[in-house]
Amino acid sequence: MSNFPFLSVLTVAPLVGALVVAFLPRHRPELAKQVAFAWSLLVLVLSVVMWVSFNAGGDRFQFRESYSWIPNWGVSFTFAADGIALVMLMLIAVLVPLVILASWHDAESSKRSVPVYFALLLVLECTMIGVFAAADVFLFYVFFEVMLVPMYFLIGSYGGHQRQYAAVKFFLYSLVGGLFMLAAVIGLWVVGGKTFDWQALSQVDISTGTERWLFLGFFLAFAIKAPFFPFHTWLPDAGGAAPAGAAALLVGVLDKVGTFGILRYCLPLFPEASKWFAPWALALGVIGIVYAALLAVGQNDLKRLVSYTSIAHFGFIGVGIFAFTTQAGTGAVLYMLNHGLATGLLFLVVGMLISRRGSSLISDFGGAGKLVPVLAGVLFFAGLASLALPGTAPFISEFLVLIGTFTVNKPVAVIATLGIILAAAYVLWMVQRTTQGTLNPALSEVDGMRRDLNLREKVVVAPLIALIVLLGFFPKPVTDVINPAVQATMDDIGRTDPAPSVGGTVQEAAK
Repeated sequence: MSNFPFLSVLTVAPLVGALVVAFLPRHRPELAKQVAFAWSLLVLVLSVVMWVSFNAGGDRFQFRESYSWIPNWGVSFTFAADGIALVMLMLIAVLVPLVILASWHDAESSKRSVPVYFALLLVLECTMIGVFAAADVFLFYVFFEVMLVPMYFLIGSYGGHQRQYAAVKFFLYSLVGGLFMLAAVIGLWVVGGKTFDWQALSQVDISTGTERWLFLGFFLAFAIKAPFFPFHTWLPDAGGAAPAGAAALLVGVLDKVGTFGILRYCLPLFPEASKWFAPWALALGVIGIVYAALLAVGQNDLKRLVSYTSIAHFGFIGVGIFAFTTQAGTGAVLYMLNHGLATGLLFLVVGMLISRRGSSLISDFGGAGKLVPVLAGVLFFAGLASLALPGTAPFISEFLVLIGTFTVNKPVAVIATLGIILAAAYVLWMVQRTTQGTLNPALSEVDGMRRDLNLREKVVVAPLIALIVLLGFFPKPVTDVINPAVQATMDDIGRTDPAPSVGGTVQEAAK
């Protein structure tokens, strides 16, 4: 199966499915949902086969395909996946079917076309797969920009309050970041011998000044996409206005393009500039952890609160990347996966609560657990996973980031640890104000609040809960895939882990 064109098929399949769904009759919404769900399951099955076919001890990049596109510019449809990309592709394949199930009635409630809504989800899946699978810098840029379009319409057409404002803000921020990247992509093409092939560009020797400018162009685009402080202000608006399913994909996957881009492009292509800018990146990371956590504590809107928690989590990922140790790097990549699972679950559960209450304001809840105990229990579990409780998958990644950072930069690790304390504050406060305490009398008058999780919703949350628990106790199948890619990235920038020392140097211990 290693010769099967997994990546091109996985990229094209959702697009074909989107075309099929989009042209289904509007008066048959159930058919559109069923076809979209079946198509996403096909992508999941192919992704599982690809995961099994991946050789963790083999070449760094596998499933490589290349098809000429614009030969005069050195542009080609080149796809390849290392362990980092493979993990993100699996995250997409798992989340999209669950989001489709969770969004079963979202389009109908917005009184817009149901087939178009689910077609947009499949188009989004196509672009997300393409951006992680691309091994040509220009192709990566194309997917990076095109993925804005389906998300813009999902927010602007199917979102909630202030959806147009949030959609335009999301689009403009991302577009400005894309313009910085475009300038850097063109500059890289000029100095790189007029090619966009990643492997060829990774061997190019670039002068110090030029390398720093090119790094900055890529980094600004990725920092806005992630988002890192202070480029984060679009996310609470977009996450708060988007439908819950789209918000789960926005925070769970789309934002990971920023951190993935830093790992795939900034560090290997601009190693010296990466080391030169690292102190600034670490500073942005720790500021984001504390600042976003403090803002999350004061939120009265559930979806905005979850969005701010994600900004804090991206601070941890940024710290893990720029600590330049394999432990922290592996933790950062694992955090990208675990955050997608935990925050995806949290957004979907919050969406279920909001759809029942008809409001996203925390003050409109209170004691909801007395009416919907199973839903309240799942919200509590998702919150505990988000704050990285031991036994859940995010704990492993957060621990690796902190211990890997502590070996090289103790002050950053200590400050970042404050984020754990603040996470407990905003998560437990959210749970207490929504599902615990005295029952809000107004809830008893809302028909939706008398319905606990139905079978479809249980099917949505059960796989995510299982994965979060499984990876919390046994992350080895994933770390075995991630570690070689992270080690190769550290080799690209010429960094090695500090030698362990107990009571003296290694040499002294050997004596």
